[in-house]
Amino acid sequence: MLANLRPVLLAATLLAAMPLPTFAAEKDAVTQTSAPDLTFERVNASPALSGPTPRLVRISPDGRYLTLLRNREDDSRRYDLWGFDRTTGKWSMLVDSLKLGSGRELSEAEKMQRERKRIGDQKGIVAYDWSDDGKSILVPLEGDLYLAGIDGSVKRLTDSEADELNPALSPKGAYLSFVRDGRLWTGRVGGESRPITPEESSELVHWGEAEFVAQEEMDRSQGYWWAPNDSRIAVERFDEAPVGVVTRTAIGGDGTRTYEQRYPAAGTDNALVSLYVMDPDGSNRFEVDLGSETDIYLARVDWAPDGRKLYVQRENRAQTRLDMLEVDPMNGSSRVLFTEESAPDAWINLSNAYRFLKDGSLIWRSERDGFAHLYRFANGQWTQLTKGDWVVEDLVGVDEKAGRITFVANRDDPLEMQVYAMPLAGGEPVRLTEPGWDHKASMSRDGKMLAITRSSVDHPPQSYLADAQGKRITWIEENALDASHPYAPYLASHRTPTFGTIKAEDGTVLHWKMITPKLEPGKKYPVFFEHYGGPHAQTVTHDWGGALQQAIVDKGYIYFEIDNRGSDNRGVDFEKPIRQAMGTVEVADQKAGAEYLKSLEFVDPAKIAIYGWSYGGYMTLKMLEADPGLYAAGISGAPVTKWELYDTHYTERYMGDPRQVADAYTKSDTIGDAAKIADPLLMIHGMSDDNVVLDNSVAMFAALQEAGVPFEMMLYPGYTHRVGGPVIGTHVWNTIFAFLERNGVAPGK
Repeated sequence: MLANLRPVLLAATLLAAMPLPTFAAEKDAVTQTSAPDLTFERVNASPALSGPTPRLVRISPDGRYLTLLRNREDDSRRYDLWGFDRTTGKWSMLVDSLKLGSGRELSEAEKMQRERKRIGDQKGIVAYDWSDDGKSILVPLEGDLYLAGIDGSVKRLTDSEADELNPALSPKGAYLSFVRDGRLWTGRVGGESRPITPEESSELVHWGEAEFVAQEEMDRSQGYWWAPNDSRIAVERFDEAPVGVVTRTAIGGDGTRTYEQRYPAAGTDNALVSLYVMDPDGSNRFEVDLGSETDIYLARVDWAPDGRKLYVQRENRAQTRLDMLEVDPMNGSSRVLFTEESAPDAWINLSNAYRFLKDGSLIWRSERDGFAHLYRFANGQWTQLTKGDWVVEDLVGVDEKAGRITFVANRDDPLEMQVYAMPLAGGEPVRLTEPGWDHKASMSRDGKMLAITRSSVDHPPQSYLADAQGKRITWIEENALDASHPYAPYLASHRTPTFGTIKAEDGTVLHWKMITPKLEPGKKYPVFFEHYGGPHAQTVTHDWGGALQQAIVDKGYIYFEIDNRGSDNRGVDFEKPIRQAMGTVEVADQKAGAEYLKSLEFVDPAKIAIYGWSYGGYMTLKMLEADPGLYAAGISGAPVTKWELYDTHYTERYMGDPRQVADAYTKSDTIGDAAKIADPLLMIHGMSDDNVVLDNSVAMFAALQEAGVPFEMMLYPGYTHRVGGPVIGTHVWNTIFAFLERNGVAPGK
């Protein structure tokens, strides 16, 4: 996925050392009469200015314990596992990553998996899983596996030079499973494990892993799934032989490495994917009937709560049809339970917002009425549960006994997600959270306990434990803006964003966000205009924007962003105009934002600089090409420049197959119009980027040079799509603003 990654924002949001929560009442915010200006050095330093923010907050299956990953005071990138016992009200460290870890180098496979999950810069414990009985936690650490007890005991399960990828405990806790050397291994917990899938003659065949596009684009990192009673396992097998080879060059400061990577570029063959069901020892293995068409995507795999059925979501290559298959796990036979089809000239957006219930029905998120809503499928019939010109972002939990569902949606305001509950039988949703904040939530399996994270434009993220009605039980992390908070010295200069709307050329309402310095009468200010512009992202929201935006404003710039057509959470008709037309309506809508800025008396119309990373970097190039002279300068970070270089599942979802619509790709690329760029341009790229590979920028470098177009570049050896950190992040942003100053895009004296 083309992530909306600000290079320093990643570093700026690295968690600060997390003190034990006080669980006290909210403290009064600090008031000050003056504040020092924020520097990029401070934005990237520890402790993080957003304060402590827990990672992977989870409620145990029995609802008694709350667990999370907390980073260390002396190393903000290293995480340990902590637990809170609700019965005693006490926190304790369950696993100390320094005591157990050896510090050995991770395998390339695990590094790449972490990159897919956007956690490649983290150390220590980065994942964990509860056993279904709530008595133990599986903890992967530096290639080996440990079993942590809630009493603080830790048992080592593996001790091998080889990595154990994708580890899991079986639902009943009897078995340990993991992937090693391309095969799935299982064994009784505490006993010997052995491979249960066949030894293949080709190293291109993998069992129990998710293929590249599943990890990168489909939000599916699993490659095997245990039945709820431990009786069977569904296991993916994929063969990368049809996939083309690209030579990925990772250029570092201490040398260059090359990798022959199987990469399914748009318009080329994908891996051949199949699915099998088998007993825990590998016996009674049957292939699941996925249909006669092999050029498909294995989107999701789930077991029925009683384990009697396996459900498989099969997506066609064009991503316009999604079939739900009901599979007999004893022989692999299947039938189509129902089919989801995209709207005309649109596509299927995969989702995890669904739940199979014990009564055999299904809660399902669909965009069939033009907006993402929840439906119930029972006895072959559909019942729509939510409705309106708003979207359900996530299905948080289901309390089947109480007949109640909990979900996250933007029902009350398109710029903030709230948590709602409603009867399973249908009815009016009830909001459980506070307006003015943007929320995310998770829930205990029984649907009775909520873990909620929220932030606002003036308050960094907080998290708390709540009951099913949304009433706060205790803070997980209050993150109060008191005198001890890292952001406290800068509160006096904090500037609250303003929000508004303008209309696109077709009349569509577009939302914008602006942060200004304290305006002086008659003075005009330069603008730092940040954009992303791509699908599956919404940047204008009522959440905490972070210290980076405030640092830019402290330098005397207006900070501005606008969400164009094609972006997320506004419905199908708002998103689909980019279909086979990337780099068109997004560019036009960002231009509308620039023209609005130029109409404001406090904006210097000759000093509007644009900046974007990833898809945003692509947008910078397209915006400069479309409207020479409209912008004062542009910064393009890690851009896609030729969509033919990006992967199948992402690119073809929006652009179609280049073998069928070659002209659409030509128009959407940036290479052909490189000569049209007339404004100052800075291009930035990590030289080990495995997502948007460096070849994209190199192709643009060549096109600009051949056209005689002057530009600047900054390359970062050894860095991937995430270019950040305490030192490098500061270097990035100092480079950007030095470039702007050289080109006259700076505040007046």
